[in-house]
Amino acid sequence: MPLGSNSQIKPSFRKHPHLYEINTWAWLEELSVRYGRPVTLGSVPDEEWDKLREFGFDFIWLMGVWKRSALGRRMMRTDPNYFASYDAALPGWTMADVVGSPYAIQDYIPDPRMGSWNDLDATRDQLHQRGMGLILDFVPNHTGLDHPWISAHPEYYIQGKLEDFRKNPSAFFLVEGEDSALFIARGKDPYFPAWPDSAQLNYYHPATRAAMLDILRTIAPHCDGVRCDMAMLCLNDVFARTWGSLLAGFKAPPDEFWPSAVAALPGFIWIGEVYWDLEWRLQQLGLTFTYDKRLYDRLLNSSPEEVRAHLKADVAYQSRMARFLENHDEARSAQTFGREKLPAVATLLATLPGMRFYHQGQLEGKRLHLPIQLRRAATEPPQPEIQALYAKLLTLTEEDVFHQGEWRLLDLRPASDPSFQNLIAYRWRAAKAWKIVVSNLGAVPSQGSIMLDRDVDPSCRYTFVDQLNDRTCEWSGRDLSTSGLFVHLEAHQSHIFEVTAR
Repeated sequence: MPLGSNSQIKPSFRKHPHLYEINTWAWLEELSVRYGRPVTLGSVPDEEWDKLREFGFDFIWLMGVWKRSALGRRMMRTDPNYFASYDAALPGWTMADVVGSPYAIQDYIPDPRMGSWNDLDATRDQLHQRGMGLILDFVPNHTGLDHPWISAHPEYYIQGKLEDFRKNPSAFFLVEGEDSALFIARGKDPYFPAWPDSAQLNYYHPATRAAMLDILRTIAPHCDGVRCDMAMLCLNDVFARTWGSLLAGFKAPPDEFWPSAVAALPGFIWIGEVYWDLEWRLQQLGLTFTYDKRLYDRLLNSSPEEVRAHLKADVAYQSRMARFLENHDEARSAQTFGREKLPAVATLLATLPGMRFYHQGQLEGKRLHLPIQLRRAATEPPQPEIQALYAKLLTLTEEDVFHQGEWRLLDLRPASDPSFQNLIAYRWRAAKAWKIVVSNLGAVPSQGSIMLDRDVDPSCRYTFVDQLNDRTCEWSGRDLSTSGLFVHLEAHQSHIFEVTAR
């Protein structure tokens, strides 16, 4: 296995970077059809990497490059519980289309469909040449059922006894030797049934932790960072809550796993899939960014006031959140939010502090959610209105002020009715640039006054150019400092103002 080429200079990345997640297998299948030849990572045409750079992405997350479990693939092909999701995403699918879950890993080597280690390194170098970084998967909680450790190091896994299996057969699988029978637990979190195609690692065993650190050292020379699947499951207290009844004979480790991992790979990017209000804790343990699932849920189900309360958190904390409207686990944003709501929520996603996280197909307005077990997606026509929205947002947020400027949430006051409560407003400010972003999260036209007294000089006049809607207005500094900036927005619409003074 190559150690990873260092021929390309590693780029420096922006404080509020843009991430693009690609379902690698499905993407390569799409490219193979488009170019009329089999495409692996090593033979992706240059123009495809150029397109990603033109969108302004800092990181490309190639989801699912590692070798998938053959046993897990068979399970995903023969379990009828999954067939409805396959039917919805890919009518007429065949057994060959079901390639198994990328989170049931048989080995941390590139899956043959992706190419070789050299192909993976060539991909990283292509990205580096364009100023982008490569993110790959790290699945700390579990492996596939046919990972080499199952036979070589069963002690790395949580094990039960016959009586445990009899109480909950679906939570274990049997590993038979010539004179032995082991019941290895299937991977899970504390709140849901076990994942049937996975084997649960034992984070109370020092040898398991050491082995996972070795995995990270294997991955690191080939990428710039990892997206850590269900990162909070490795926390000592979460692990004890999940597996306490099967940890007899093991002592709680004196330290958490993540600080040792971060210390082993200085300069590495760590993106944690984190839930249950554990985001701050994982940041404190060293992860660079953590999922902001709370914001997603609030945009989907809560009031604008709750969204505003969420955005009152310390900006240093928010700057390490990964904000998203969809990913491979969530339904398509064009489906869940609808074309009507997207102008408001997409503007927030694009302009809030933190990592701005986009998903393959999101920019075209795709509506069909692709199960991760499938190798290809159904063809969907793009939605021009959504494409135009994202093209404008990605162009605007290339400006330095959205990456180097100071962010602050702004207060609002009523204009003549309580509809101002539907508005979210904030500003980005740098030495030579000033932006004000306003979004109406309400389903009705809303108006209010944005308080700018801390930012305006009463002796100046200010020009506001709405870069989203190509409109311009002027205000006196005296009026702005006393009455604020009056805005009126139709339902689910937004402004991005460029502000200049004279």
